Amino acid sequence: MEKGHYVKDISSATEARGLFVVSGAAQGQSRNGPYWRLTLSDASGSLEAKIWHPLSADFSAIDPASLVWAEGRAAMYRDQLQLTVEKLRMLSPDEAASVDQAALLPVAPHDLDDMLDELQQLVREEFRHAPWRRLALAPFKDEKLREAFRVCPAAKSVHHAYVGGLLEHTLSVFRLCRRFADQYPELDRQTLLAGALFHDIGKIREFSGGIGNDYTDEGRLLGHTQLGLEMLAPHLAACGLEEDLQRHLKHLVLSHHGEADFGAAKPPHTPEAIALHYADNMDAKMAQCRKLFEQMDGEEPSWTPWQATLGRQMYRAARTPTASVEKNRNKPPREECLSLLKA
Repeated sequence: MEKGHYVKDISSATEARGLFVVSGAAQGQSRNGPYWRLTLSDASGSLEAKIWHPLSADFSAIDPASLVWAEGRAAMYRDQLQLTVEKLRMLSPDEAASVDQAALLPVAPHDLDDMLDELQQLVREEFRHAPWRRLALAPFKDEKLREAFRVCPAAKSVHHAYVGGLLEHTLSVFRLCRRFADQYPELDRQTLLAGALFHDIGKIREFSGGIGNDYTDEGRLLGHTQLGLEMLAPHLAACGLEEDLQRHLKHLVLSHHGEADFGAAKPPHTPEAIALHYADNMDAKMAQCRKLFEQMDGEEPSWTPWQATLGRQMYRAARTPTASVEKNRNKPPREECLSLLKA
């Protein structure tokens, strides 16, 4: 079955028709009658769609994770692209089975195997204390856990919400924490890096993954920090790690969201916990900005739509030109400084 239009190719005041995943569905009530508010997704992104009355009455239920063929007209509403659906058809099980999932599932922008290889190499380089080393290598020796870690998304929608998102986010946080440890040698480097490696491992059980990526029952009831500690428990019992270090690692996992309002069981109470929190938060925020800017046309300075998770609009500022660096590249440092002062 042909894909039709991709989300990234849909623009305002145009007709759109294509195959999408329903990643969100909720009913609402307007003055003209009940309507459906949908989020339609594919490998290139997602957009909001509305089914207005009377067409909305044709659908008693629309299940998230269902595959649909949708047709309609796109327009801007409150600075965001929205599709008014004029035709919607649920795919049959046979049709759904024949769909190329690569067209519907967004994937990390970097090769998954390359990222996993890099993370494993960093683990082997960094962990010198034998119990830490045994614990850090354990997930990669379990083939089932290793593959789940490789493909799991890091979120349902906020940041790194695609195949390989958890791996990409973990690798990025691990890199940041290495730099923090270089800058601040008073940090317990190996404990901090163990926290970076395992802080989100519970997301393997928190999210279902796949086309209908959503929270699992245990994900909704317990959350990924508690699930992560459950997953680590047998490995901690077997690795021989000192009790104080085990306790510290558990604190890093439970506190990395920083505040109770954002899901932290405890606020960070150690320098390593503070460092991990800021590394995690920085990577998540940069991923959100990157996603917003990728959805904008052109490269000119401009504002994004309001982003609820950031609590603001973001401005894509003009970038510093590189030409001045190029023309002075071959000059001695003193001459280069003088030329810049005269400019």
